[in-house]
Amino acid sequence: MPALLRSYREYARSIGSLVCFAVAALWLTAAHAKGDEQPFPVMIEHALGTTVVNQKPTRIAAIGWSNHEVPLALGVVPVGFAKVGFGDDDANGVFPWVEARLAELGAEMPALFDEGDGIDFEAVAATEPDLILAAYSGISQSDYDTLSKIAPVVAYTVGPWATSWREVIRLNSTAMGQAREGEALIAEIEQKIASVTAKHPEISGLRAMFITHLRARDLSVIRFYSANDLRVQFFEDLGMTSPQSVRDATEAGRYSGEISVERIDTFTDVDIAVTYGDQELLDSLRSNPLTARMPVIANDALVLMANDPMGTGANPTPLAIDWVLETYVARLAQAARNVK
Repeated sequence: MPALLRSYREYARSIGSLVCFAVAALWLTAAHAKGDEQPFPVMIEHALGTTVVNQKPTRIAAIGWSNHEVPLALGVVPVGFAKVGFGDDDANGVFPWVEARLAELGAEMPALFDEGDGIDFEAVAATEPDLILAAYSGISQSDYDTLSKIAPVVAYTVGPWATSWREVIRLNSTAMGQAREGEALIAEIEQKIASVTAKHPEISGLRAMFITHLRARDLSVIRFYSANDLRVQFFEDLGMTSPQSVRDATEAGRYSGEISVERIDTFTDVDIAVTYGDQELLDSLRSNPLTARMPVIANDALVLMANDPMGTGANPTPLAIDWVLETYVARLAQAARNVK
């Protein structure tokens, strides 16, 4: 079975749409027999409706987070995409992996949409797109309806900000008419991950936790990302697991959770942890009589990430993974060597 057809089967199962799979299967089987490109129209069902892309798009805009990285990775320069709002070390509105890819493609900087106060619909419309990618985003039904008046919109299938990097690639590449290339991109990224993690077997099987931003002067509550969050799911890509304590402390469907610091002993099964912070935070965690009891603090198995591209890249995206992978895994491995 062609890889492209398999991707449609997986997609159809994930959204429970046998009709979508049946139609896609007929299209793809015919196209494969002829050796043609992916046929149009393409129909994509998602949480906010059904999107039909009638012909191969030539002017692609992207909103939300990382959606523009899919066309860039596949050699297509978007007409516009969302400006980086945090983690940007040089204040140029894009991450270094995006800037590098634009340079590789010999492209000028596209229009950047400022989403600090929500979607700038006028700016999006001004780029005259024939497709808007939003597979990884937090758009509402109202946002979707407004954007759909501009161009067909690809939204998320599960919920806001809950689309995995693989599904971001699959949804967006399919809408672009490059589903086959999207599957190849996924396989390439998976191979890179396997190659890098093979160099650091010490992290394999460890139980890893991702703590959200803590304040050095207020450690009364410990907040953390759940197994539903992409940062935690990335641990699994790297061969680690989510501790049972984290799963138990998370409400169903939530991407994060929290407990009071008095219950810090809940996390005795955590081998290593990642959080955003600096030396001041680490000193506070070590000096606090409650947090100091946490094994990852006592063992010096905490990885501190900054508000920079490396820290942001811990949330995996199609282009960021390759950029952060070596350094991120090396830092995890360094913490893993302190696990007792």
